[in-house]
Amino acid sequence: VSKEMSQNAMKAVIIAVVCMLLYIWIRFRDIRFASSAILALMHDIAIVFGFYVVSRISVGSTFIACMLTILGYSINSTIVIFDRIRENMKLLGNKESAETIVNTSISQTLTRSINTTLTTFVMVLILYILGVSSIREFALPLMVGLICGTYSSVCLSGSVWYVLNKKRMEKNAKPAGKKAKAEK
Repeated sequence: VSKEMSQNAMKAVIIAVVCMLLYIWIRFRDIRFASSAILALMHDIAIVFGFYVVSRISVGSTFIACMLTILGYSINSTIVIFDRIRENMKLLGNKESAETIVNTSISQTLTRSINTTLTTFVMVLILYILGVSSIREFALPLMVGLICGTYSSVCLSGSVWYVLNKKRMEKNAKPAGKKAKAEK
């Protein structure tokens, strides 16, 4: 049964990831946003899956629910950061480097991300402490997923996007810099 459940979980995760990839690509009109988000999500799934393996928690329907919950939670934080990057790119344009735009965007959303995660983490921790064994099987990996999801959204997704866009943004910034020097 656990082999069938793990296969179903992997199918569900793959379908969810493909749908998110398409949605983010369409919403942001840039495959780099989508691929950065998906790479960060794969980090989350790998960590939580590894936690299941190390802690020897049985794989069942709670495994599928936990994985999909973590995907949804993590992608939400990532989308908020990417939305801020997109807004800052429009506002700052070629005035700032890509690195500065990413750092500014993450700084602007950091408090929100931490507060949201802490609030959710406390509630899941209470479920773990007061819940029955089936709730604990869901809550413990979910707490691990919340922590690594926040880490990947704040620390990884913006960095991956920056690496994927570095050359393109530098190329766009150089002509503007030359124009500014010529105008002086």
